[in-house]
Amino acid sequence: MYAAGQTHVGQVRNQNQDAFFTTTERLGPLPNLFIVADGMGGHKAGEVASRQAVARFCNYISDAEQGSNYIDLLLSNAYKVNKEIYDMAKENPEEMHGMGTTFIAATIEDGRADVVHVGDSRAYIIHNGTIKQITNDHTYAEELYRARQITADEARTHPRRHHLTRVLGFDPHVKLDGFFQSIEKGASLLLCTDGVTNMLNDEAILNIVSGEGYVETRVQRLVDEANARGGTDNISAVLIDLRGFTTSSGGDAN
Repeated sequence: MYAAGQTHVGQVRNQNQDAFFTTTERLGPLPNLFIVADGMGGHKAGEVASRQAVARFCNYISDAEQGSNYIDLLLSNAYKVNKEIYDMAKENPEEMHGMGTTFIAATIEDGRADVVHVGDSRAYIIHNGTIKQITNDHTYAEELYRARQITADEARTHPRRHHLTRVLGFDPHVKLDGFFQSIEKGASLLLCTDGVTNMLNDEAILNIVSGEGYVETRVQRLVDEANARGGTDNISAVLIDLRGFTTSSGGDAN
């Protein structure tokens, strides 16, 4: 297993409110850990939310006791971070009002990925020429679609398709999604913010991730292509490759 992450401010934004973390080494009781977060809020509140969420979550996982259920571990610590980000905003209303962040954290072991998720950042599994989104977007349009009130085509063009219904840190009682997904040897897991998915459709993502080259090269291509097609938001991606192209691992919350 090899992994790499990359982030870029994009072509329009003045600051990067995304954050990511990646390690293929053991962290606390987890065999590995991969995170992507996309912050929101006025001034620098979005940047604070995403970076604090990633840092605090990693600290909690690092100090956690061994347990048999990774999903419970991911969820319980994400809920702790949610409350802390909410309290930060409450204590600093002038600078941090409306602060929040999308959040995806995943760990992979024995042919399965355990995932905790909230917001519209996404996780995909890419394998044998196919791409599958394994997270649900927590947006107004997607909620309507899942309630069968609009069609999939209508959801893609709905005026409130970017209106988030759930994020980390905005609601102390927010519901987070926790689940596991089978992942075969030779597959890739991609975590990314909407700065990628707003610019690149599934076919473009599939072609880049399935291409030749080191995992660092392919994740950089995703960011570069999203920039080339407009880069209207911050762009972040973490690619975990079970094909074994390279030997690097590391972390970044910038």
